[in-house]
Amino acid sequence: MTTRIRVLIAEDHTIVRQGLVALLNTADDIEVVGEAGDGRAALEQVEAFSPDVLLCDLAMPGLSGLEVIKRLQSLEVAPRVVVLSMYHDAEWVKRALDAGAHGYLLKGSGVQDVVRAVREVAGGASFLSPGASRAAQTEQLTDREREVLTLLAEGHTSKEIGSVLGISHRTAEHHRARVMQKLGINDVAGLTRYAIRTGLVDQNLK
Repeated sequence: MTTRIRVLIAEDHTIVRQGLVALLNTADDIEVVGEAGDGRAALEQVEAFSPDVLLCDLAMPGLSGLEVIKRLQSLEVAPRVVVLSMYHDAEWVKRALDAGAHGYLLKGSGVQDVVRAVREVAGGASFLSPGASRAAQTEQLTDREREVLTLLAEGHTSKEIGSVLGISHRTAEHHRARVMQKLGINDVAGLTRYAIRTGLVDQNLK
């Protein structure tokens, strides 16, 4: 019999926590071994149950999810962590990953995304839901590259971008190429859709 993935859920909203328990317990290879409604209880239950994966909210009373993740790093054997959060902006994703999280799911992710995240993180991989992945990618851009991306999405040509930013047309083209390379997007239409999805430009402008 395959060993089950032992999961601890730390979430202060009871109805959300109970829903996650019910969801994960439907998977044959996953077992929920504990629940915590705040950060301190989460740390206590990690030590009591030694879960393989901690599914953890960021906004919790007592200790925040970020503080819980940081404190786990001092344990000799710590669970791998999947963050489940409503915070979708790049700064929160970066802070969670820097603290030691191995996965980041946005609340509102599909049912299968939650199960998949637990499985992949338990297996040693990382997992970012699409919204979190886009936020993380945006964080990789320099301030200048974000400016160029925003102007491109607003419909400006490279020549116009150079004029607005006080740089040469060639430099603007170079920044555009770097943005495309980092984001894996090969056309301006795709960059525009990306900028709208990540909130760099207002959809009503298009």
